[in-house]
This record gives sequence, C-alpha cells and structure tokens, in this order.
Amino acid sequence: MPAVYNFDPHVISLLQDKIQLIKSDEGAIYLVGPIKLPINLNGETAQFKWYCWLHCDEVTEDFERIIAKLSSVNLAEFQQSSILVHGDFHNADHALIRFHSICHTGDIFGSKRCDCGYQLRQSLKHIAEHGHGALFYLANHEGRGIGLFSKALAYILQENGYDTVDANLQLGFADDARNYGDAIKALKALRTKPVTLITNNPRKLDALRKAGLDVEGRVQLWGDVSEYNEKYLKTKIERAGHLNEDEGCCDND
Repeated sequence: MPAVYNFDPHVISLLQDKIQLIKSDEGAIYLVGPIKLPINLNGETAQFKWYCWLHCDEVTEDFERIIAKLSSVNLAEFQQSSILVHGDFHNADHALIRFHSICHTGDIFGSKRCDCGYQLRQSLKHIAEHGHGALFYLANHEGRGIGLFSKALAYILQENGYDTVDANLQLGFADDARNYGDAIKALKALRTKPVTLITNNPRKLDALRKAGLDVEGRVQLWGDVSEYNEKYLKTKIERAGHLNEDEGCCDND
C-alpha cells in the first residue's frame, strides 16, 4: 500500500521549489537552497546564499516522500555538507571556489595545530572581495577522511613523534581518504563556467580536471604559521605534495 503523507500542501510547495535532484552512480544527491545567510567577516556583513545536500540511496522526484522520512532517520547523527555562494555564481565569467574539509578542532575551536580555521575564514574573505564564488564545506572529510574520533587517536600519535601522514597510516587508513565526487556533482549543478580554485592541494585540482571541469586558475592559501603547526605544514609540502611555489609557507627556519 502506498505511503500516506499528511503535510500541509503549502509547506510542501515552499520546500519542493528549493530542492534539486542530482542523480549519481550510487543513488541521488538532494541539494536544498538557496537560503539567505548573512556572514560576519571581520566585523562586516557579507551576503551569502546557503545550500546543503544529502546523499540518499533512493532516487525520486517525489520530494514529499523524502521529507516524510527525515524525522525517522535522525540526520543529527550524521554530517551533511554545505555550500556558501556569493554573488552571481551561476553566470559570472570568473568565480572563486574552495573545497574546504570540515575541521572540528580548527574551524570551531580555533585550534592552532592546523591552518584549517584560517583557511576557512580567508577563503570566505577572498570570495567576498572577488564578488562571485562558492565555498563547499565538506562533511566526512574530518582528518583527511578518517573521522573525528580517529583524528583524536592520530593526534595522540602526533604528540609522540609521528607526522600527520604516518599517524593516519599507523591507524590503518590511507594518508588521504577524501573523495570529492559529491562536491563536484553539486558544483556542476550550480555552475558550468570555468572556476579558480583556492587551494594548495594538487589532488583537488586533479579531481576537478578529471571530472571534466574547466579550472582556469589557482589561488594559494598559506598563512597563520606558528610553532604549533609548522611541522604539520611542512609535512603537507614534503609528504602530501602541497604546492608552495613562492615559498609562502614554512620558510622561516
């Protein structure tokens, strides 16, 4: 027997106009937005538009069916990714993008063991100053894809002499287990024109290009170097292959 939903039709009409179905090889991505989101950047208010996506096994354009399942799934137990869009991201000739991996300790607590919090704030600043762009805040990327609990274990190893790469390897993970497939699909749904990527990581550039996206440039994002993260940043360059052409990082030995 077909499921029966008892939603207010007006509520459903408001929501379904903001949901976009993106089919994938393993189900579907449901992209919700845009939603107005004013952001505080260094004391100034910048106007962004917020999107969030959910990856589901079920592929359907009956969005009422998807909405009906949400209250029983307990999504609060799982991470969902976000996109912050500024300006005319869809149509502008030149736009900046940042694929930013979630970092609970750096982004939220302001940890100086990494440069993630700095990169998050600086990327939003670059995008706002440029006028058009998007920051993709990627769930399931904590600790280069190993999760927050495993990252805590890796930190203990790092406090005992292991670098970032070896700590992940010693726990049985790849040094970098992140996947950008869903983010790339969401990007393609929002923009078809070339993009400039804010990154030091060549793997992100390769992922975009292998997916057939036109990457017209790259913006480096080094900074906030301190005694707490200098070894971490050097490991990014020496072992993870991060790009540092102009010696903007870790050159103060």
